[in-house]
Amino acid sequence: MRLRTLLGTHPCTAALKDGSIKSDSVALDFAEYSPAHKGFKPMVRDAAFDVSEMAIVTYLMAKSFGKPMVLLPSVVVARFQHAYALYRAELGELKPRDLEGKRVGIRSFTTTTGAWLRGILANDYGVNLGSIDWVTFEDAHVAEFRDTTKRAPQGKEIIQMLLDGELDAVLGEKVERPGLKPLFPDVGLEEKAWFAKHKVRPINHMVVVSEALSDKHPEAVREVFRMLQERAARAPAASPRFSTEEMSRSLAMISLYTAQQGLIPRAFSVDELFDDLTRSLR
Repeated sequence: MRLRTLLGTHPCTAALKDGSIKSDSVALDFAEYSPAHKGFKPMVRDAAFDVSEMAIVTYLMAKSFGKPMVLLPSVVVARFQHAYALYRAELGELKPRDLEGKRVGIRSFTTTTGAWLRGILANDYGVNLGSIDWVTFEDAHVAEFRDTTKRAPQGKEIIQMLLDGELDAVLGEKVERPGLKPLFPDVGLEEKAWFAKHKVRPINHMVVVSEALSDKHPEAVREVFRMLQERAARAPAASPRFSTEEMSRSLAMISLYTAQQGLIPRAFSVDELFDDLTRSLR
């Protein structure tokens, strides 16, 4: 069985994409999108793939609108988020609460990094997210979502707007440029303290399969999952490895944050994110 597949080029996916990991029963026909998130919209809106890397917040939003896809318990990208918040140095020593009333740019209001960072700002630092003047550059992957943020002028670039003083801060970007400062100056210390408090590693991207594939070809889904597990075993240093409990803690937190921010109508339980087949693979 040939499966239309979207997986980004990551260290943990190299063995799948170069054919080192193979199957006797399924073949992965890779679509090329660079970066991979450009393929999320076709998957959500047009069911373009049988197997797809997917930002977890996009999946939560897609599920809330009944999109026909199912989560696999396989993490592709996970990282701490504190390093992805910048501001203009001329504003002085900005603290998280100082973002209130400021113009803050983000590629899309629905990015997973943005949702994690807003959750951290609101829940750990008491930031009133509603007081921030959000400026965005792209639509949500899920067409049904109503984005009420202010849209940046067409053709504008997020970092250049920050450098030019048209934005005060940005989320979701990690660059070193004169005139820009990290919101969290000692990122390593912040990450360690946050992990000690919550025992959570933030998940960014997982893998989904089409509902039709899960319903009609469960054996193919099991084989895809086997291949994903094999790539993790071959490259343990490059693959985000999560126990069932670790994955559950991360999924529960991002589901809560996504609901708090109005991206989904309610937080999903972790079990709800899988179907009977994929739940059995955890």
